[in-house]
Amino acid sequence: MDRADHILIVDDDADIRSLLTRYLEKNGLRATAVGDGRAMWQALDRGAFDLVVLDLMLPGDDGLTLCRTLRGKSDIPVVMLTARGDETDRIVGLEMGADDYLPKPFSARELMARIKVILRRTRSLPPNLQPQDEHLVRFAGWTLDTARRLLVSPAGVQTPIGGAEYKLLRVFLDHPNRVLDRDQLLDLSQGREAEPLDRSIDVQVSRLRHRLGDDSRSPQLIKTVRGEGYVLSVPVAREGA
Repeated sequence: MDRADHILIVDDDADIRSLLTRYLEKNGLRATAVGDGRAMWQALDRGAFDLVVLDLMLPGDDGLTLCRTLRGKSDIPVVMLTARGDETDRIVGLEMGADDYLPKPFSARELMARIKVILRRTRSLPPNLQPQDEHLVRFAGWTLDTARRLLVSPAGVQTPIGGAEYKLLRVFLDHPNRVLDRDQLLDLSQGREAEPLDRSIDVQVSRLRHRLGDDSRSPQLIKTVRGEGYVLSVPVAREGA
């Protein structure tokens, strides 16, 4: 019998925790709900989860801080909940490593749909992202250590990179100086076709550019080819670790 996916809900609103727990369990998932960041870390230490639903506004460390810290330790998918309507907050959440966001108020049914999309997206690693003998990939002064999933800046600063950012970067590094359209990027990085609730690949590219310090107004690494897609326009070198 297949194991039910286990979802960790982090929200300081007891009513929301109760509602989501009941709804997810009614629809075949396991759910654990906690009210703040400290309880979130305790839950993650105690058991394995398949996805985290994380509220932005929390007592103590807020959702952005928790998401950034979590992303440095794990590739577990994160759906960010926000009561704010400001687009900047949502973009910052994605840049911190969230896989999706959902503004409040929302329906439990929509959240469930988004959870299913993200879980399908992360179930399998496309063949082009499987481990290779060449562990170090160098480009424009940057180095990606694929064995440890570390991105090293030209200044030597090491940063863990995971989730959608890692997969998308691997696609660009595996296809340098080749224009890839949005459908190709989704297929190669996620191993699937686009679905109605997917976030635009443009948001993921924007987040990756931000990570690489590539000015979106005049990018030098990942360039936009109008009407066609995106291209990593620098040489790439590989070597064993």
